[in-house]
Order: sequence, then structure tokens, then C-alpha cells
Amino acid sequence: MVFYIAVAVIVLFVLWGAVSPGGLAASSDVALAFMIEKFGWMYLIAAFAFLVFALFLAFSEFGKIRLGSDDDEPEYSNLTWFAMLFSAGMGIGLVFYGVAEPMYHYLIPPVGEGETPEAAKTALRYSFFHWGLHPWAIYSVIGLSLAYFQFRKGQRGLISSTFYPLLGERINGPIGKGIDILAVIATAFGVATSLGLGVLQINGGLSYVFDIPNETYTRILIIVIVTVLYMMSAATGLNRGIKILSNTNLVLALGLLLCALILGPTAFIFDTLTVTVGGYIQNIVQMSLRLTPFTQNDWIATWTLFYWAWWIAWAPFVGMFIARVSKGRTVKEFVLGVLIVPSIFSFLWFTVFGGTALHFEMFQGKEIAEAVSADMTSALFITLGQFPWGILLSLIATFLIITFFITSADSATFVLGMLSSKGKLNPTTKVKLTWGVLQSSIAIVLLLSGGLKALQTASIITALPFAIVLAFMCVSLLKSLRQEAREERKKEKRRRKKLDALLLESEENK
Repeated sequence: MVFYIAVAVIVLFVLWGAVSPGGLAASSDVALAFMIEKFGWMYLIAAFAFLVFALFLAFSEFGKIRLGSDDDEPEYSNLTWFAMLFSAGMGIGLVFYGVAEPMYHYLIPPVGEGETPEAAKTALRYSFFHWGLHPWAIYSVIGLSLAYFQFRKGQRGLISSTFYPLLGERINGPIGKGIDILAVIATAFGVATSLGLGVLQINGGLSYVFDIPNETYTRILIIVIVTVLYMMSAATGLNRGIKILSNTNLVLALGLLLCALILGPTAFIFDTLTVTVGGYIQNIVQMSLRLTPFTQNDWIATWTLFYWAWWIAWAPFVGMFIARVSKGRTVKEFVLGVLIVPSIFSFLWFTVFGGTALHFEMFQGKEIAEAVSADMTSALFITLGQFPWGILLSLIATFLIITFFITSADSATFVLGMLSSKGKLNPTTKVKLTWGVLQSSIAIVLLLSGGLKALQTASIITALPFAIVLAFMCVSLLKSLRQEAREERKKEKRRRKKLDALLLESEENK
């Protein structure tokens, strides 16, 4: 039921976008305006609450609980685990926004005047904010819930299974099916947003290096070609295709990062990283709850609300994937690993690429900001072009985006297959290929109906109902963890009584 209903809804959406892209764009704009006006506050409160909840679990008495039986060991090494987290979580987005977002904020900051030293500091601080602890907190909440109920409690690997403490056997009825259908649809649109960004970036790189036209039909051709590649990878399974590509992505990303760090203004980059981390930690609460009801400034809606909605829509996919590869880890290990390691890498990435672009703009007069305002997809490549061997670095970056695209789409077909196949850990190739075609089709119709803006709109609209699902998921997880903690305390009390009785008997025998 989940598979067929979700596929039917998405096929109808794709047909709508194919037949009337203008009508789809207009309807999406109306829905977007309504959701931002009425529920923008909810996205902010939800994201901040998920971060607080995740940290609470890590440092509470529940932190020592293992995601699996007490004797289970992690299936993957830490390095491979981190590579999978990073590649699945936000690989394409980092490459797309690594230069573009700080430069855009430098021109149009959330507060104050643009193109000033203060605007540069604010630009990087908000980039850290959008790509740091908050998105990974959202991922950790859903990933932890799925891993706990699947590997610790023996439930199926479905979003609905995490609601067993609240719904009981009703998770197998219409309510449970509705939750799973909602998760599949949100995931499909969240993935399509990332794939659309990846296509825009690939086209931007090919246009910069080879002067290939940066237009819609080129992007559709890129989607078709890369779809064939990731469907071939999806057919090879988790331990071959996805594992190998994830490690390849990490090596390429680290190589590109180190090249930019060494060839760029190294001392400036480390100074910038230090001051931005300090500003991020100092202002995290204020940024988390910032809205502009008195000025009607739409900056928050364009950036922060889009990101929070994108992470929430993307969360079923990333959460299920990291749950699948995290069996055997403790709650504390899981939460801190998911929160801290990818966030640190994101901070480094934005400081190296965004900080370097700001240095070129502010101190060398390279006018990168003007290029970003004209075409976001060219930002990274224009920055790399300022380095020695700039064309080679641009080619490496383009190849990195392609491998990120394949990994994300490959992982997404795997996860969507699990969600729509009653939680099977290894869904059939037929189901995975079906989702591969559908998620690429969504990306195509969104690009046809409005490009980047349509991608952002789709995420914000589909994320709202799933944010509510995530909130109740936290309640369900906490209820189950408390129940387990109570049972463990009772067992410990019985063990102590038994031990005391044995000691007393021993003393009496003496």
C-alpha cells in the first residue's frame, strides 16, 4: 500500500509539472507564502528543540544504551562510518553553497549593511549556522529512533515503527501506513532538491571549463546520464557501490579542501575559522530563534526556513541510512558522532572556500560577489579559477559533484526502497530502480517549473507535516527509553538483592 500510494502521488505531481510547469510554479508560490507566513516560527522552534533533545539524550542516563544487543559491535570502522554520514547528509549542498552562500550573505546580510567587514563575519557565521549542529540534530533524532527500535527492540525499519510506544499495534493500520507514505513523499522531494542542486552545479562546472551551455535542456541531459550511473550503482548493493563511492567522495573532498587551504590565504583561513566558531557558539541561541515580524524582512524565509525545511524533508532518507550503518553504537556515541564530526567538516569547508572567496573579494578585488549575484552555480569555479591549476581543480570539483550526486541518489533509492517495502534491509532491485526514475523525474519537473526557487519551494512545503511527525517521534523515543531505564533499574535492584543474599548466606556459613 505504501509503495503504490506514494508512487501514485509522485507520478501525478510529475505529470502536473510536465503538462503545466507554469501552473505548478504558481500553485507552489501560493502554498509557500501561506506556510512561511503562518508556520515559519514552527520550523525554527522545531530545529532548535531537536538539537536540545539530541544533546540531552547523549549526556543522560540513556547515553550508554547500545543500538542493538548489548554484545553488538559496530559494523563499519569510524572512518567509513563518517564518510557515509557525510556523503549521504549534505555532500552536494556543501559544494553548491560553499562559496555561493557566504558571498551572497556578504552582499545582502541578514542585518546591517552589505560589503563590509562586519557583513563578512556575519556571512560565515550564518553559513556555519545553516550547515552545523542543527541539521545534524534533525538527522540524529530520526536516525537514533530508527536504529533503536529496529536493532534494540526488533521492530521493522519503518518510520511508523518508531511510534509503537504511542500507537501500539495501530502502527500496522491506516495511521502507520499514513506516516510511512508521508515519510516517502517528503524524502522523495528532499532528495529531488539535492539532485536538482547537483545538476545546476554540474552544469555550472561544465559551462565554466568547457563552455557547455548553462540551460535547462543541458541539465535534463545531465540528469538522464547520471541517473543511469547511480541506478547501476544501486544495483550493486550497500557494501559495494555505496561504500566504495562514499570513501571516494571523502578522499576527493579532502583533496580539494587541502589544495584550496594550501594554495589559498592559509593564515587568513585559520584566523577566520577561529573567530567564526567563537561567533557561532556565542550567538547560536539568538540565531536559532530569530524572526523579523517588525521589519517584514524575507531573508529568514529565503535562507534559514528553506534550510530547516530542506533538512527535515531530507531527514527520513539520511536518518534511515545512518541508522542502517550504525548498528552496535551507543546512544552517546551515535549522537556525538553524528552531531560533531560532520559539523566540523562543514565549518572547515565553508571557511576554506567561502573565506578564500571573501579574501579575494575584499583584499584582491577579484569581484567574485558580482559573479555570484549573476549566477550562483559559477561561484565555486570562479573562486577555484583564481588558484594555480584552477582548471584542474574545477575539473576535480565537477567530478566530486558527480560522485556526490551518484552517492546521494544511490543511497536514496536504497532508503526509499526500504520505506516502501515494509522495512526490508535489502529492497529488491526493481523497487530501487523505480524510485531512481521517479526522484530524477521530480528534479526535472522542478527545474522546468522554476529552477532553484522551485527546488527550495518544494522542500518547504513537503517538510511541514513531517516536522510534526518528528516531534511525536521524539516523544515516543523518550517514552521507550524511560521504560527501558526503569526495567534496567529493577533488574539491577534484583541483582543486588540476590548478591546481598549470597553474601549473607556466605557469612552465616562461616
